[in-house]
Amino acid sequence: MSAVDEQPPISLSHDRRFRRFWAGQTISQFGDRISELALPFIAVTALGASANQVAWLTALIWTPNLAAIVLGAWVDRRVHKRRLMVLADLVRGAVLLSLPVAHLLDAVTLGQLYAVALLTGAAAVLFNTSYPAFFVGLVPRSSYVEANSRLSAGRALSQVAGPAAGGGLVQLLTAPVAVAVDALSYVVSAFLVGRIPLVEQPVPADDASAPTLLRRTREGMAFVVRHPVLRAALGCVVTVNFFTFVAGSGLLVLFANRTLGLSAGSVGLAMGIGSTGALLGAVVAPRVSRRAGLGSAVVVGAVLFPASIGIAAAAGGPLVARVGVLAASGFLSGVGVMLFDVNLNALQAGVIPDGMRSRVAGVFGTVNYGARPLGAVVGGLSATAFGLRATLLVGAVGGALSVLWLLASPIPRIRALVPGGPGTGNAADTTTPDPAAG
Repeated sequence: MSAVDEQPPISLSHDRRFRRFWAGQTISQFGDRISELALPFIAVTALGASANQVAWLTALIWTPNLAAIVLGAWVDRRVHKRRLMVLADLVRGAVLLSLPVAHLLDAVTLGQLYAVALLTGAAAVLFNTSYPAFFVGLVPRSSYVEANSRLSAGRALSQVAGPAAGGGLVQLLTAPVAVAVDALSYVVSAFLVGRIPLVEQPVPADDASAPTLLRRTREGMAFVVRHPVLRAALGCVVTVNFFTFVAGSGLLVLFANRTLGLSAGSVGLAMGIGSTGALLGAVVAPRVSRRAGLGSAVVVGAVLFPASIGIAAAAGGPLVARVGVLAASGFLSGVGVMLFDVNLNALQAGVIPDGMRSRVAGVFGTVNYGARPLGAVVGGLSATAFGLRATLLVGAVGGALSVLWLLASPIPRIRALVPGGPGTGNAADTTTPDPAAG
């Protein structure tokens, strides 16, 4: 049990520590939307990068996740997870700040962009593997769903307003200078997280008999494979991410432009409207969880998120209909992804024991994020061989089939997490076994 479970639950609206953390995460999410536009913009406009070079820039951001399984095993032995999160934020801020400095000196290079992508990606892995233990120390068990809902709403809000704000800043300040705003957002996040009072869980002292890093890594993977809830969750998220990257946003934009004949403005309008679904989904996820049950909400989200891509594939007719169908697809998919993420994240926080949190996060990071670029490659090959519309349908159907992992597990029977229960898999209205029993 985490230490916070021994305290009476309080409303997160009145929890100064959580409000501070939420503010830091939301601000840094808005900063991320700027860099998502600015880094490729620098590569293309200032450095004349080719499509292949831009693809490498994206790949390098994700590459450090391949080491997440090992880094998670290392982080689990560290007591001060909050310090690691602050360090990760400061590293990202400093690395990003190197770009406007180099711009002022007229010294920006493609190699520097690659280094920035790789280092910020590595720092993100450090933050993400430290985050689960910090989260359960900050949030009462009974508030896991509410907390994830609020954090996801902040992320969704950044996705709705962030791209427009980022585009304006890039146009007004130039891309390298706009990156400084993202760097500042990480400094603000580090400041807010660093000021959160938190009693962190002790870890066993290192001694001659302590397991090696490699052994702890293997233990983390074995724990996930043996645990009926985590095994199904990992299989589901890997499947859904692979197929949604088969029908990735790049192919969707290409489909909208070349097959549907929509202008950039029309595509942007449709996606802007559609992204409000993620905000709505984050807000209603706790209510759906309370009424339908935690596991049922996860199941609904696992189907709705990818299946809605198929709606876009059916678009046709007059301009208003094409834009409307594209927007409806994005809206329903956004609702689905938040029902899925908010409730599954809460469920995972409830079933993972404190000593395994970073290792499990590392396993999920390596396996799940490793499937994404593979899905993108398969999507490109499929679109070339069978066409864009068929590829979108493959992504929708294949992603929806990820629900089979859940249906064969205890997850659909889980109604809610037991307040104050131990982090070993116990949940109300479920027969989830103790993972230690295999």
